Amino acid sequence: MIVTGMSDLAFAVVLGTALGVGVCLLISLAPRWGAPSLARRIAPYIRDVTDPRGLDVAAVGGGAPFGWSAVARGRFARIAGGDAVLTRRLHRAAWTIDAARFRSRQLGWAIVGLGAGGCVVVVLVLTGRGSPVLGLLPPVAAVAAGLAYDAWLTHAAKARAVRIEEELPTVLEFLALCLSAGEGILDSLRRVSEVGAGELTTELKGVVIAVGTGSPLSESLTRLAAGLEIPALTRSIDQLVAAIERGAPLAHVLQAQALDAREDAKRTLIERAGRKEIYMLFPLVFLILPLSVLFAVFPGIFMLRLGLG
Repeated sequence: MIVTGMSDLAFAVVLGTALGVGVCLLISLAPRWGAPSLARRIAPYIRDVTDPRGLDVAAVGGGAPFGWSAVARGRFARIAGGDAVLTRRLHRAAWTIDAARFRSRQLGWAIVGLGAGGCVVVVLVLTGRGSPVLGLLPPVAAVAAGLAYDAWLTHAAKARAVRIEEELPTVLEFLALCLSAGEGILDSLRRVSEVGAGELTTELKGVVIAVGTGSPLSESLTRLAAGLEIPALTRSIDQLVAAIERGAPLAHVLQAQALDAREDAKRTLIERAGRKEIYMLFPLVFLILPLSVLFAVFPGIFMLRLGLG
């Protein structure tokens, strides 16, 4: 009786979902709801007001019928956390989207996870394997999908931070070489940003552009260090800014910082190798050693069973 009731409920969910999707599609095709809103029509003419950066005019005005998307995104952002930390993580991962767009995509992932969990529940119920515990599957899948997208951002930020740390000694040595050749610090940064093709040189190119538009060099470098939050880079930039303000010889400072960065890279490599040695013990203990014991003991047990020992 319970299985029959759950099957009827599953059929009702499938048919109700199909009906709702069909109604939403019909409403979206109606002239009143399908036409662009007034904000979207005038956005290209007032781009400096609607979007000061001039990057994304399509996002202005929402464009969603009933305005439910902006409300849902705002509530989801309040639940997931503030935008300040998220903005720094996006900058550290070099993702070109802003915090609002990231929350929108994360909400989309959660909705997809919720739908996937619901589909799995419906399929299990229709095949006669339903149980009340399956009601927890859709929300769990939604939370897992949202956390998976956030974990993707965290992984991208960590991977880019590692690449920047690996590039730091080479960039510092190149800067020291340019300074020793008689160039200024800004010209050296410009040359490194033009010649290099790594993650750190891309950030230095942004510093050069900021200085060219009127920002002080020390402030631009400090902003770079605060945005990436990499200890080795922050330490090097702090020393460089202090040398610029005090008039110290920059070439010697950069050479010393490059040497320290090399030592940090060696220490990090040794620590990573130590962790890898510990990880290598797992297959040795749990795979190779049991197989060796099995090959040594099994012939004796087999002979004893045959009574030949």
